Amino acid sequence: MTSSHTDCHFCLQSLRGRKYALREENAYCVPCYDSLYANPCEECKQPIECNSKDLSYKGRHWHEGCFRCAKCSRSLVEKPFAAKDEVLLCTECYSDEYSSKCFHCQKTIMPGSRKMEFKGSSWHESCFVCQYCRQPLGTKPLITKDNENYCVPCFENHFAHHCYACKKVITSGGVTYHDQTWHKECFVCAVCKTQLSRQRFISKDDYSYCVECFSKLYAKKCAACKKPITALGGAKYISFEEHQWHGECFNCAKCSESLVGQEFLTRQDDILCHKCGSA
Repeated sequence: MTSSHTDCHFCLQSLRGRKYALREENAYCVPCYDSLYANPCEECKQPIECNSKDLSYKGRHWHEGCFRCAKCSRSLVEKPFAAKDEVLLCTECYSDEYSSKCFHCQKTIMPGSRKMEFKGSSWHESCFVCQYCRQPLGTKPLITKDNENYCVPCFENHFAHHCYACKKVITSGGVTYHDQTWHKECFVCAVCKTQLSRQRFISKDDYSYCVECFSKLYAKKCAACKKPITALGGAKYISFEEHQWHGECFNCAKCSESLVGQEFLTRQDDILCHKCGSA
């Protein structure tokens, strides 16, 4: 022992034959060292003397015997633990009090284990799987149906509608007509290919047409105005022998009086009211 360590740096009493502690190269007798530098125990509030083990966590100190779970009092020395509002808890007590429950198995998700969260609920990583193929979903895209989660390929193969035209999966939106589904961009006029989802259309022989194309292909022409008779919107038309007329065009060729519901005569391709036809 050097001469600088022969006396206590604080009380100046001899250290010969006595235990002492060093701090910043100065020697102190045990009573002086404890009174000056010993940390107070967070649990019992007594100083942690230099001959005791000082356990420290985030600037706080405990005697080895005081370092216990605040709920079950089991020792936390060399064991995993968690802190909540500055209270130390063993992992079991922390899980019981604060840990999330798995949405699938309803068991506690233990601290330190990986937790998956989706739509406000939590899962064990091993429970967060596709309900069909059972493969982990992790951060992959997924689709939920009836509170069950599916990877996109499984959902498309087993639940998704397929477009009647292109046969590909309809992931959103779509058009349904006669129990068949289309992508909006696939539901088009069979002739001019314009989209039909937001306009009136006519179907014939499993094909759909815009009104204009259908009229050009199939509608009969009015004998008077020569325009197509489509009968859309409840329009009335009159048919006689090989000729058809719009209701508003079925007039006397001479005096233009409406012949709807009236007797009429024919002269070549003309129709005449009874008065004009008898003159």
